[in-house]
Amino acid sequence: MAGGTWIVQNKVLPGSYFTFNTDSSLGTLGERGTVTLALKLSWGPSKQILTFQAGDNVKSLLGYDMTDANMLLVRESLKRAGKLLLYRLNTGTKATAVVGSLTATAKYGGLRGNDLKIVIQTNVDDSSKFDVRTLLALEEVDKQTVTNIAGLVANNWITWTGSGSLTASAGASLTGGTDGTILNGDHTDYLTAVELYEFQTMALVSSDPTLKALYVAFNKRLRDDEGLKIQTILENYPSANYEGVISVKNGVILSDGTVLDAASATAWVAGATAAAQVNESLTRVTYDDAIDVSPRYTNTQNQTAVLAGEFLFAQSKGRAIVIQDINSFTSYTPSKDKRFSKNRVLRVLDSINNNLKTIFDNYYIGNVDNNADGRNLLKNEYVKYMEALQKIGAIENFDSQTDITITQGEDTDAVYTEFAVQPVDAIEKIYNKVRVK
Repeated sequence: MAGGTWIVQNKVLPGSYFTFNTDSSLGTLGERGTVTLALKLSWGPSKQILTFQAGDNVKSLLGYDMTDANMLLVRESLKRAGKLLLYRLNTGTKATAVVGSLTATAKYGGLRGNDLKIVIQTNVDDSSKFDVRTLLALEEVDKQTVTNIAGLVANNWITWTGSGSLTASAGASLTGGTDGTILNGDHTDYLTAVELYEFQTMALVSSDPTLKALYVAFNKRLRDDEGLKIQTILENYPSANYEGVISVKNGVILSDGTVLDAASATAWVAGATAAAQVNESLTRVTYDDAIDVSPRYTNTQNQTAVLAGEFLFAQSKGRAIVIQDINSFTSYTPSKDKRFSKNRVLRVLDSINNNLKTIFDNYYIGNVDNNADGRNLLKNEYVKYMEALQKIGAIENFDSQTDITITQGEDTDAVYTEFAVQPVDAIEKIYNKVRVK
């Protein structure tokens, strides 16, 4: 269904449209925790969305155990997020090996294919047959006993071609596998593919300004035109000046000595932001397994960065912590004030948009009469949702009698709703006055 932001009641498509403003004086809660990344990888299916849950064994699809250094960004994104929508940007070249009449070809392009080896030996129990073993970095990942090439079947790592008899080999390594290059058009393809999925955040692990602008434009279209309230995490891009974009200024140092720059740290920020609930702030939250930040900044530099709309980390007692859970929006106006720069507040507003849109699209649009009874039914749904938010401390002071009205819209098939909402922020500053007696 259509959605997005409205100023005048002139929409054409059926849907649920929202506008949020600061007051002129100056269902159920949806699940969170889905992040999406597009990465250059050395193994796996290309140009498609792969879904992983936290704790999944990724080796068969991505070629490495989760603990491997090649899985660093995947691992960082899933430290807090419950689900990852992963897209492999590159295709690469497949590694191959030839033994007699048999050609072994890696299932996917990429450098990981060069770690594959095939061993062909006569079967000890039946000399008319051969044992064909597939090794990945010396670990056996497949074994087949066949009489000839035609009997071989593809496994998770290798496809076979050729005909006739097998030739014994003590070990033939696959070679020629490459990761290939990535073009900006590959990111465009990713954005087109991922738009069809539901997620809360995406990270761009790149410092390319052209790609940053592309991702910001995508974010704004989804938020403002499609009504899909996501956030995009970029490194050092406060010029976005937009609540849908979080600009990460610095990186961290993990306990094993691994240094993540700001671009790499976007993976953790995206995962943590996706997982944060509507009643939760990331201010002062510890970056999992990080012992320091890179680079460090002075207090004055930190203050300047926060005022510029930058999300950054500071070292505190052997940990890396988030200084303040903010986005890049800084152009405050009476109708859109500083509260929109706070990600906890924005999560509440985005939740209202996304979840009420879901309620309307799934249960009301085209199914309920646009009369007093139908509008009352819709109002009750909205009230229940607001009361659920208030119960968990996401909003406060909601009054169902005065804070929400639902009336007939300008068209016979339109409904106009107006409600006031007061998101709850976290305590971040304490001003103490001590009188000495």
